[in-house]
Amino acid sequence: MAVAGGLGTSNMRFGVDVRVKSIHYCVQLPLEVKCSGHNGTVSGASGTRYVNFVIEAQAAGDYSIKPSEKAAVLETSQWPLLLKNFDKLNVRSNHYTPLPEGCSPLKRDIRNYVSSGCINLDKPANPSSHEVVAWVKRILRVDKTGHSGTLDPKQGAGKEYVAIFRLHNTVESEKKVKQALEKLTGALFQRPPLISAVKRQLRIRTIYENKLIEYNPDQNMGIFWVKCEAGTYVRTICVHLGLLLGVGGQMQELRRVRSGIFGEKDDLVTMHDILDAQYLYDHHNDDSYLRRVIRPLESLLVGHKRIVVKDSAVNAICYGAKILLPGVLRFENGIELNEEIVVVTTKGEAICLALALMTTSTMAVTDHGVVAKIKRVIMERDTYARKWCLGPVASKKKAMISQGLLDKYGKPNEKTPAGWRSAYYDLSDTNANNCNQASLKEEKRDHENEQSEKKRRKEVESSDSSSDGESE
Repeated sequence: MAVAGGLGTSNMRFGVDVRVKSIHYCVQLPLEVKCSGHNGTVSGASGTRYVNFVIEAQAAGDYSIKPSEKAAVLETSQWPLLLKNFDKLNVRSNHYTPLPEGCSPLKRDIRNYVSSGCINLDKPANPSSHEVVAWVKRILRVDKTGHSGTLDPKQGAGKEYVAIFRLHNTVESEKKVKQALEKLTGALFQRPPLISAVKRQLRIRTIYENKLIEYNPDQNMGIFWVKCEAGTYVRTICVHLGLLLGVGGQMQELRRVRSGIFGEKDDLVTMHDILDAQYLYDHHNDDSYLRRVIRPLESLLVGHKRIVVKDSAVNAICYGAKILLPGVLRFENGIELNEEIVVVTTKGEAICLALALMTTSTMAVTDHGVVAKIKRVIMERDTYARKWCLGPVASKKKAMISQGLLDKYGKPNEKTPAGWRSAYYDLSDTNANNCNQASLKEEKRDHENEQSEKKRRKEVESSDSSSDGESE
């Protein structure tokens, strides 16, 4: 092997050409190359240094893969969205058949990405939320849009605001303002202001925390931060603050700094960003800015606990089927009864929001049952292939429908064979259900009587045999 390189006194690095028979390597070495213990010839500035040596470390090392009882650790802390820390989930089963449908939320085609995305928008001050939503809908040319303020009290996530208030008279002591603000925490009665979009009825809203940021006694104005339940009127808090101080007060300005999981520092965009992103896509076919402005809807659900289901169960859940335990692959720790969870595919797509009907410990020791009740389906139907009604009974039923032996709903008609009719009962017919339940109860009672009769006969026979032995 020959090593060729130019030597000098500068600190720059130089390229070295290394050849071993037919294998060619190009590497970068430091300026000084020390070859001790090897035969070679070195020429000065007028020549080239040639050194023949063998890479002893590689030749002596063992690079074969050894068998090991330890399983390879999958590092998922950097996986996106709902797949983050996927390896930390409890494993119920690893056996399922992957389907080609679906994809990672970040790799959806741009049409589905926009229609199923969300925007953390820095809304201008004067337009209403409905006006801004209408503008966004027209700019992006989508069918459905909405905002988090709609039905605000029905949202579980809290909100944070920074508000400026003005008092109607002078309060010299900042300490009094702080004390009055501290009293406005916990569950409070509120009536919406005169100018509001809802019915003015008394309601209870929870103030989790508030803090006075600044107070100026010369202008009778102050700034405070509040963390409260969704549906809280900050204007009412400012009015109550003035009443507690005995001088009256009102709100001057308000800015929401957090709504649920989104804050001011979480990819906040403006209306100009949306316009520019759509212009770039329309005129240059570049969707990178659009994907930066719009985030997948799964980013709203990263705080929920997860249940991962098989691909074959996804479309059935989209049609409203029950979430059963045999379809579950993995589930998270700490799931409690009636807790809101998110049901996820193996590719990290959100299928639906659901209310847990089993705890984590129950799922770990049970092999059947309903895991959760669907609250809101998120995924569109038929995104995944249908994988139900593929059994022998369902296949026979489809064939009978095509042959006219059953009506189009799969119910018996005049052409239905007697064997199928005797085995069929309509779940929607209450009278038939009552008759079937009564017959099942009667069959169960007959079976129990038969078993008790057999048991009595065995006892009689055993007593007779014991008496015969005593007489002998």
